[in-house]
Amino acid sequence: MKILILGAGKMGNFFIDLLSFDHEVAVLERDPRRMRFTYNCQRFTELAQVEAFAPELVINAVTLKYTIPVFREIIPLLPKDCILSDIASVKTGLKEFYESTGRRYASSHPMFGPTFANLSQLHEENAIVITEGDFVGRLFFRDLYQRLGLNIYEYSFDEHDRTVAYSLSIPFVSTFVFAAVMKPIDAPGTTFKRHMRIARGVLSEDDYLLQEILFNPYTHDQVAQIRTELKELLNIIDCKDADAMKLYLQKIRKHVSLSQGAG
Repeated sequence: MKILILGAGKMGNFFIDLLSFDHEVAVLERDPRRMRFTYNCQRFTELAQVEAFAPELVINAVTLKYTIPVFREIIPLLPKDCILSDIASVKTGLKEFYESTGRRYASSHPMFGPTFANLSQLHEENAIVITEGDFVGRLFFRDLYQRLGLNIYEYSFDEHDRTVAYSLSIPFVSTFVFAAVMKPIDAPGTTFKRHMRIARGVLSEDDYLLQEILFNPYTHDQVAQIRTELKELLNIIDCKDADAMKLYLQKIRKHVSLSQGAG
């Protein structure tokens, strides 16, 4: 298959490496410096080169705020039966856009970043394939993620954003709060050091990725829930209420146990 990847960032390069030995791959990137380490693919910096390539599938790997604008720019140059696809971490507005084009489309979300995930142990990572769109496109991404050993989930566009708001925004915001109040200490405990490793990993992600997750329209309610829980916990601490603390610990242990069972 002839595949065009839009953007040579971290995820764009990941898909180039992943696909270039089984497919004819090209990448469109306006900044040539970002393509210095790409190989086994055609490298385009001009839109005119896309039309001559005539891809069968386009994977849009640019940051979220540019996803739809780049699609609008490139669509007039694509064959009519070319499948559009994205790997965006927030899907708001994409369904409406795809349907307005009259084009075949597929949408998915590999829920890991190349800078944080262990790419040799992807069986511990997840991917979401959106249930709406072109059957062949969905099948392509499902097969691709299966070969990587990823755990695959299927959601609609709206279900995806609700799930991501819960599964990513809560740990991201919790990490931000930890990083915001921490200070250097000479003898950090084991738990502190573990949290520090998580914080370094999360904060090594691209700023735009973190922004996309937090600007998900469903994130606000999740963050508000954190604020509510912190208020309750602070009240227990201020009152030194041992009985209330015991009940609170029972509640959160139950939550963790149920979460582990679901996983």
